[in-house]
Parts: sequence; structure tokens; C-alpha cells
Amino acid sequence: MNIEIITPDETIFSGTVKLAQFPGIDGSFEVLNNHAPMISVLQKGKIKIQDENSQFLFFEVKGGVVEVLKNKILVLAE
Repeated sequence: MNIEIITPDETIFSGTVKLAQFPGIDGSFEVLNNHAPMISVLQKGKIKIQDENSQFLFFEVKGGVVEVLKNKILVLAE
């Protein structure tokens, strides 16, 4: 899956990942390959991703929106 995490100032991550976990307003949720299309609101917390080398990366966000469509994840974060 491809993911792009964008803040108002910069793109903080862009690449291919195996999984992504998000702090949703109703609780955390995880997105894997071939996930159903969705849009969700994020609350303050950490985005956790596992890259192609199975390394885990964490990104702190204050909130935002995530869109999942056709194995592409777009995160508009604060």
C-alpha cells in the first residue's frame, strides 16, 4: 500500500507500507492491504506504520483526516 502523511507545512512521510494504525475519534484502527474504501477523522495520538522492511515508524498528530482508496492512504494531519 502507498501512504502519504501531509501536514500544512510539509509531507512528513511518503512510501510503501505493510500496515498503518491510526488514532480514530472512536478508537484506534488498522488498515491492511486491500482494505475497503473509507474516510475517518483522527484525534490526537500516534500514527504507527510498518514499512516494507518490517520496521515500525511513529508519527505524532494533533488530529486530521484519513482517506483509504484502492490501496492508497492519504492522511491530512495537524
